[in-house]
Amino acid sequence: MRRLLLLASLCAALFVAGYLVARLAGRPAERPPDLPTVVERMREVARLEALDVNVYKKVSYDPEPVASGNVWRDVFLWAKAALAPSHGRAIVFGTVHVGLDLSRLNEQSLAVQGGRVDVVLPPLQTRAEVRPGEIEVIRSNLDSAETGQLLELARVAFEQDARDDAALQARARASAERALRGLLLSLGFREVRFVSALPGGGGAG
Repeated sequence: MRRLLLLASLCAALFVAGYLVARLAGRPAERPPDLPTVVERMREVARLEALDVNVYKKVSYDPEPVASGNVWRDVFLWAKAALAPSHGRAIVFGTVHVGLDLSRLNEQSLAVQGGRVDVVLPPLQTRAEVRPGEIEVIRSNLDSAETGQLLELARVAFEQDARDDAALQARARASAERALRGLLLSLGFREVRFVSALPGGGGAG
C-alpha cells in the first residue's frame, strides 16, 4: 500500500513538473527594453562616481612679482621681492573624484543584437578639490590671495597626478563597468560588452 501511495505521489509530482515546464516553454522570453528606455535608465545616475580618493601633497609657492605698468608700483614690488620675498610651503589635503559623466550617453552609444548590448562609454573625468580646513602650514608669509593661488596649484597637481596614474584610472573604469553591467543585466540583457567603438562609428558624445 505504501509503495502504491509513493508511486502515485511520484506520478503527481512528475505531472505537475511537466505542466510547469510546458507553461514556461510556451511563455515568450522577456525582451530587454528599447534603446531610449535603456539610455534613460543609465542617465538616472547622471554622474557615476567610480572612485573617491583622499590625497595629500607638500606644495611650495614663491610668487614672482608681476609688472603693473606703474613705475613706482613696480619699484615697490621689486623691493618687496628682494627684501621680504613671499614664500609658502604647506601640506595640502584633498579628494580626487574619478568617474563617468553618463549624461553624455545617447542612443548612438549602444548597439543591441538579440540579448547582447554593446556600449561605448564616455571618457573618465577626473576632478579634484582641496580641503582648506585641513591644510598644515610649514612656513608661509603669503597673503590671502597668494594662499588661494597655492591651494589652486595643489588642486591642479592633484588632478594631474590622478590622470597620470594608469592603475587608478583602470580601477575607476573597472568599477564603473561593473556597476553598469549589473544595471543592464537587470534590464533583461544576457550579455554586456564595453567596446571602444560601434560598427557604425557611434559612441558617447
